[in-house]
Amino acid sequence: MSDFVSDFWSYWISGVVVVGIVGLTYLLFSQNRLKVESGTEVKTTGHVWDGDLAEYNNPLPKWWMWMFTLTLVFGVAYLVLYPGMGSFKGIRNWTSVGEYTAERAAAEAKYQPLYDAFLKQDIPTVAGDQKAQEMGYRLFQTYCVQCHGSDARGAKGFPNLTDNDWLYGGSPEKIQETILNGRHGQMPPFGAAFGEEKVKDVANYVMSLSGKKHNAERATRGADTFKAICATCHGPDGKGNKDIGAPNLTDNVWLYGGTEKTIVETITNGRSNQMPAWKDFLGDGKVHLLASYVWGLSNKPAKAAAQQ
Repeated sequence: MSDFVSDFWSYWISGVVVVGIVGLTYLLFSQNRLKVESGTEVKTTGHVWDGDLAEYNNPLPKWWMWMFTLTLVFGVAYLVLYPGMGSFKGIRNWTSVGEYTAERAAAEAKYQPLYDAFLKQDIPTVAGDQKAQEMGYRLFQTYCVQCHGSDARGAKGFPNLTDNDWLYGGSPEKIQETILNGRHGQMPPFGAAFGEEKVKDVANYVMSLSGKKHNAERATRGADTFKAICATCHGPDGKGNKDIGAPNLTDNVWLYGGTEKTIVETITNGRSNQMPAWKDFLGDGKVHLLASYVWGLSNKPAKAAAQQ
């Protein structure tokens, strides 16, 4: 990979560009040497098809010559002003990153006051404001649907935001904290430590906690292992721990699926989930609106207030 960032490639690209421009310029003017006096007969190239179809050696049209010349001039001017010659940045020092940063700064200056206007209001109040909810919805559709879906009901490995099951807590403050700082959920793998049979025992015990159909004998054996190892995070009763994001295993809400096969897979291989932090990218104003919108998805009083 280091070969592709060496200075050689900058010189190579520059050489190809220069040779291309010089070659096209030579081709253009070398083909424009033919002059035909007015009133004289144009000669043919000597190529004849079908017995009488000849190719005349007419000079290049003037309008076409000027268009091609202007194209070459434009190309040279562009390469002087903008990147295109290897590592040369152009005299304008233009970059796509710089352009993006400038456009984003201009947009922030224009629209940020609209977001910041809601910062003085608490999240339940903002969740009841129709205008704020519309803004939050647009933010959600831009930044959150890739993982949580356009209806916010999530997918395998991505939480449903419309119910009342929250790994880290569903209070307005916790939701805002999650969006601001992100989350990293880590379930360690126990396949090597437990072995295949013990994994199945623990899986059946976990299934028994939520009333799922299970193998009672295996569940009995798995109880001791669960209480000795798994209870550290999920609690002795399996109701989870919101301080560390350990899920409640006694309900029927499963992030990856609640079948025996999936639970065995989870215990064997572990799970790792990453919720990115949005504080630096979105800022406090947008996050406040997003948190209000997400909180309102699972709180019907806020929904009703927003619809009035």
